[in-house]
Amino acid sequence: MPDNSWYLVVPSAAMWLFILAIVGISCVALAVAISRGNRARSAKLARSEAEPIRGPLPEFEKNGQSATAALVQWSPETLRHILAKELPDAQVIVVSNREPYIHNRSGDEIQLVVPASGLVSALEPITRACAGTWIAYGGGSADPLVVDENDRVEVPPENPSYTLRRVWLSEEELQGYYLGFANEGLWPLCHIAFTRPIFRASDWEAYEAVNRKFADTVVAEARNERPIVLVQDYHFALLPRMIRERLPEAIIITFWHIPWPNSEVFSICPWREKILEGLLGSSIVGFHTQFHCNNFIDSVDRFLESRIEREDSAISYGGQISLVHAYPISIEWEPPRLSKLPAVAECRRLIRDKFGFAEHVRLCVGVERLDYTKGILDRLNALDELLTLHPEWVGKVAFLQVAAPSRGTLPAYQQLYEECLRHAEDINQRHGREGYAPVVLVTEHHSQTQVYEIYRAADVCMVTSLHDGMNLVAKEFVAAREDEQGVLLLSMFAGASKELLEALIVNPYDAAMMGDALLQALTMSPEEQSQRMRRMREVVRENNVYRWAGSMLFDAARLRKRDAVDRAVNGAPGSPGPGSRGPGSSGPGSTGNVISLLDRKRVAAL
Repeated sequence: MPDNSWYLVVPSAAMWLFILAIVGISCVALAVAISRGNRARSAKLARSEAEPIRGPLPEFEKNGQSATAALVQWSPETLRHILAKELPDAQVIVVSNREPYIHNRSGDEIQLVVPASGLVSALEPITRACAGTWIAYGGGSADPLVVDENDRVEVPPENPSYTLRRVWLSEEELQGYYLGFANEGLWPLCHIAFTRPIFRASDWEAYEAVNRKFADTVVAEARNERPIVLVQDYHFALLPRMIRERLPEAIIITFWHIPWPNSEVFSICPWREKILEGLLGSSIVGFHTQFHCNNFIDSVDRFLESRIEREDSAISYGGQISLVHAYPISIEWEPPRLSKLPAVAECRRLIRDKFGFAEHVRLCVGVERLDYTKGILDRLNALDELLTLHPEWVGKVAFLQVAAPSRGTLPAYQQLYEECLRHAEDINQRHGREGYAPVVLVTEHHSQTQVYEIYRAADVCMVTSLHDGMNLVAKEFVAAREDEQGVLLLSMFAGASKELLEALIVNPYDAAMMGDALLQALTMSPEEQSQRMRRMREVVRENNVYRWAGSMLFDAARLRKRDAVDRAVNGAPGSPGPGSRGPGSSGPGSTGNVISLLDRKRVAAL
């Protein structure tokens, strides 16, 4: 029988040759890939050595205006120049719940009070610069005694430069509109602080009525049909639409000073559509951060039949365009009160003597309203964490919390006050000793001058908001420290953390992290403090309150010029009449040679 084994060897050898060829090709490919990867890594390393590492941009450099805004020295003169050049003969009207000056009875005398309010601090210099009219609720006990027959008073008293028009509210209106719907409803709805919002039909009715009363006042104060109206905050969500109905040619800029929640949270509100419709009566709706702008746009998209151009942050609703832009608010630079204050060393001595702190004790401070969104309990937890894990700091560090009473008739605020007292007493009992109390809690109002003295005396300023639109305390502390010393410990949930990137950014819900950050702040070298503070001061100086206002006024000027063009075109033969005219209009009433805002490539090109 013939031997056939040779026929089996040949195929087997061919198979092995094929396998070896595949392996060889794979090895060559792998070697080439490794070589290319090494060259790519070398090139990347070379680039990284050649280029500095870039951190995140501050929020105010993201708003699309930094290219021109950075070249401008923002000041009151800048605002006046903008008004004279871009908005000649424009009347500026500011509307807010809180007034910039309060007159109270003090025995037989009338005492003038300037409230320590971030909103007032930001808007008062703007209204002065624009010689405008400020409309606000007159809540002072002597407010009715100092106004004229039209409920107006010229302010500030030492150098009158604008008009304060006061609106009077009954106790029932104040209870329903302010304490009820605004602060038991909208305030907790917009803040992630895990306090349930309360909505009552009676509060909503009062809110509508008060917004209508303020709308009547705006119309009465307007000298013509085209004023620039700056509506402030969550107290007046319905006001823009009410003004628009009466003054259709007005430029209405509504600034929402608190966060805007995501659309699912906002859906809790029973009157969500009416609030959105009211705000979309604005020419511009402003927020501190782009994130809150996005939340607002998402809410409109979910609950209203509208046309949205997300790239340009523009909403068309009811035949009208509303721009939704981020304008991070700031403070006056330099704060005028600083020139009247003693040197930093003297402020330290004054504050230590006043509150009984020894010279060797490192001083941490917190300054704000007594509010559950500010994270006061959480910073007390951080101090407790530090003293528990690092007992060597007992007797060497103290915390001064200045918390002005706020909305004290509301149960949530009463509960917070009691919890703060209990927590402070507990820490003092466990860590305090003769002549030393780790926590000093002061629940009384302080003037802005007194607040700045505290800033200048502090080694650490703790701004640990659970949720905040901006929080100007952080910027005030930075502005107060021309000595370039002191450490800012800042919550990641405050809008200021998007700008003051050199602060120690913390999560207020993490007590261990906060304790570690507090230890880092207390042990930071003077050189590092100076480097961080110098950069933060540059940011606050560049993005001051005049830039905030100027950015909005520039946008208002663009809108006014666009409206002038639209009126000219629509007034031509064959164009639609005033009743059918409007940005973003479409259909049979539209003119063929006018392109609506949402059809243009970029809003910024206007």
